[in-house]
Amino acid sequence: MTAAQSLLPWAGKFRKELDENIIPFWLKHALDREFGGYFSCLDRDGSVYDDRKYLWLQGRFTWMFARLWNQWAAKPEYLDAAKLGASFLRAHAFDARGRVWFSLDREGRPLFFQRKVYPGVFVDLGLLEYSLAAGDDGFRRAATDLFWRIHAWLENPALIDRPLLEGQIPMSNLANAMVRAGLAIEFAQVDSDPRFREVLRDCIPAILRHYDPVHRVFRENVALDGRSLAALPEGRLFNPGHSIEVAWFLLHLLEFYPDDGARKTAFDALEGSLELGWDREYGGLFYFMDLEGKPLFQIEHAMKLWWPHTEALYALVLALLEEGPARWRAWFEKVVDYTWMHFPDPEYGHWFGYLDREGRVASACKGNHYKGFFHTPRALMMSVQRIEAAARKMSSSP
Repeated sequence: MTAAQSLLPWAGKFRKELDENIIPFWLKHALDREFGGYFSCLDRDGSVYDDRKYLWLQGRFTWMFARLWNQWAAKPEYLDAAKLGASFLRAHAFDARGRVWFSLDREGRPLFFQRKVYPGVFVDLGLLEYSLAAGDDGFRRAATDLFWRIHAWLENPALIDRPLLEGQIPMSNLANAMVRAGLAIEFAQVDSDPRFREVLRDCIPAILRHYDPVHRVFRENVALDGRSLAALPEGRLFNPGHSIEVAWFLLHLLEFYPDDGARKTAFDALEGSLELGWDREYGGLFYFMDLEGKPLFQIEHAMKLWWPHTEALYALVLALLEEGPARWRAWFEKVVDYTWMHFPDPEYGHWFGYLDREGRVASACKGNHYKGFFHTPRALMMSVQRIEAAARKMSSSP
């Protein structure tokens, strides 16, 4: 039995979870049909406890609903939901300088600007995916223009009022490398402009710069001049979820520009992140760790969050399909067993997001200003797509 065939039962389970639990919860509770956009701050039962609109989530929801229409099932409710978000974003997301707000009130009036690229990144993903779903050139142009503004902001953060100060060490941040790669992958798949491929190619060494061969993980922060940051907490910081997510992003990048050495690094980083990040006493992936075992600023470091586990689930599907079960089957079973045991809510639907170290629910909310309709459905959808595509390829082989 091939890896793809052995994973087909899991693909069926993931598909059922997505279609019968995850998607219906957000379609029922998140859509703001009065003012547009989405409610992301939902209590356990789906009731709204904060009606403000957070642009990370507005962009992510728009992308997810549009991607469902484009690649999962062409159901009118998916396109309708995506339009609700895309229209709200186009009308309200930007300030006079073309930057993206962090939060708006329910009607779309500005509340806060974050001075980071991430709201813009997820707004851009939403606009691009909706432009493909609706065949709308206006949204496509808006997405392309925003891509290049984000590219400039990453190169020069002073453009979003985040200048490098005299005492600061010029650093590369793993999250920045990851979001640039994520955007480049999406645009390079649908736009023939060679500049997108150039950005995508440059993302590979930018990610590899963060690889720590001693610990076999991607560090959160590295100095651009190569100096050691071991004296700083941010230099020792390891986020298992980010490291795992970047590993599969790197594998996606290498589908455009194959490189055996980088591919080996991606799998080594995945394995190293699981080995170092897994809580051997209570199970699950830690949120943050210090690579030298020193105290962390992040007091929530020992918590178990939903998204590192969903990222690990998808990364392990890729690993199983590419390398087979010997190295990866036990890890897949460990991650999926922990995830299914702790995160789904059988009473009200969808998944919990925040557990304490021992696996008890620490917050019963289903969404907030960062958690919403994104990591879980994305991981489940992409896992199903990869498994079923591999199984079809095997069945059609002579």
